[in-house]
Amino acid sequence: MNTSSSERGVSLGMPELPAPAFPDDVRARLETDAREIIARYPDSRSALLPLLHLVQSEEGHVTRTGMRFCADVLKLTTAEVTAVATFYTMYRRKPSGDYQVGVCTNTLCAVMGGDAIFESLQEHLGVGNGETTDDGSVTLEHIECNAACDFAPVVMVNWEFFDNQTPASARRLVDDLRAGRDVEPTRGATLCTFKETARILAGFPDERPGAVAESGSAGPASLVGLHLSRGEAAPARVVHPRPGPQDRTQPTPHEPSPAEHLSSHDAPQETSASDPSHPAGPVAEEGE
Repeated sequence: MNTSSSERGVSLGMPELPAPAFPDDVRARLETDAREIIARYPDSRSALLPLLHLVQSEEGHVTRTGMRFCADVLKLTTAEVTAVATFYTMYRRKPSGDYQVGVCTNTLCAVMGGDAIFESLQEHLGVGNGETTDDGSVTLEHIECNAACDFAPVVMVNWEFFDNQTPASARRLVDDLRAGRDVEPTRGATLCTFKETARILAGFPDERPGAVAESGSAGPASLVGLHLSRGEAAPARVVHPRPGPQDRTQPTPHEPSPAEHLSSHDAPQETSASDPSHPAGPVAEEGE
């Protein structure tokens, strides 16, 4: 016996109607900006990524109307535009807050406290990952590595850095954002709204006074390789071997100052291969 789709709980419904167009005045303004963006590229379809940022700067997220606009000006199908807009996480698919608060939960930031910060903010704001506070000011999300591991754990607001955070400092940060108080990133320019950030990412000048000059830089640990490549290496250090049990009268090993930041590569440690009394691996038999 066959059952109908309604009996099976399946609603076929009507096909989704085409997305509405932008109002004429908005479309005219966006077309002017779009022509400037497209002119930068030898192939017009290469302008799709900045154009998606452009329509995001208009509405705060990439709507069906915005994707229709991109498809029209680039002579693409909406399916082609949708495929790109849904691939990159920097394009929002639903309304979001004025401030995107991202907590790095990649490996180093996570073990340094990023996971604790994210959990604390979820509880403090009463939202989950990708959700926005009731006042529309803050959207919380966990993010992948932002190449600031020497400042871990890192929180970003509209892609500006807030370094060396703790659960308490992160809660103060979001409280200040929601209250409209001035918030200064650890590095980089002063904050602007997510829509303003999206327009900058579309390739238009950052017109905030002094913002370009205030752009952040990498930390000292991140720049070590660059200095080495330029022949700007620090003077070599000599690390004395550690005395053995039968040789306690030798001079004590060199104790580095905090500024030297010695790692295990500077003075190799004993391993399970060189120290049989401390083998690696499980200490209990299987099944115990």
